[in-house]
Amino acid sequence: MNQLTPYAAFFMRLAVGLVFLQHGWHKFHVQGLAGVAGFFHGIGIPFATFFALIVIVIETIGALCVVLGIFTRTWAALMAVEMLVAILAVKLPGGGSFELEGLLFAGAITLVALGDGPLSVAIGLKRGS
Repeated sequence: MNQLTPYAAFFMRLAVGLVFLQHGWHKFHVQGLAGVAGFFHGIGIPFATFFALIVIVIETIGALCVVLGIFTRTWAALMAVEMLVAILAVKLPGGGSFELEGLLFAGAITLVALGDGPLSVAIGLKRGS
């Protein structure tokens, strides 16, 4: 194993978390819950307001947790599910490309496998206990 391997989770957390955070920030501050729910309703997602809220939480609070390394596996699993739904429910039916969603899906699955890594708030809290 290479000496940098333990730090791979840190760089993946930053990449995936910051991209999700940017998208979540846009949904929260620009589109708003009603805008996201309207989009979801328009593409046929049931309980659009509920799922819009879930997506905004994953993309903001979840993204911040991933960047910091708090409950990374849990949040990353939710992000992977979100990206899978985005690909299957939005991108493929609309004929759009899904490069970003595919990369975020792969990154989220990687974080499920890697976990927080040594450079995380969670590891720091465990050491302090």
